[in-house]
Amino acid sequence: MATSEVLAEMVASVLSVPVAVGDSVAVGDTMILLESMKMEIPVLAEIAGTVSEVRVVPGDVIQEGDLLAVLEH
Repeated sequence: MATSEVLAEMVASVLSVPVAVGDSVAVGDTMILLESMKMEIPVLAEIAGTVSEVRVVPGDVIQEGDLLAVLEH
């Protein structure tokens, strides 16, 4: 199985993580909800797959390029 990394595109705070390891996601599903400059920004699945790792929890402050999650497909 191939894996794909889900990376942060900006500096933000993690508001929620509605997926868990083992969950299946479809293209467009919200994997992580971020907050930056008082705006909520969803991190969407770009491919369908199974969540194999989640590297953040609510309250984390992330930097651009940080690894948020890994998908197997």
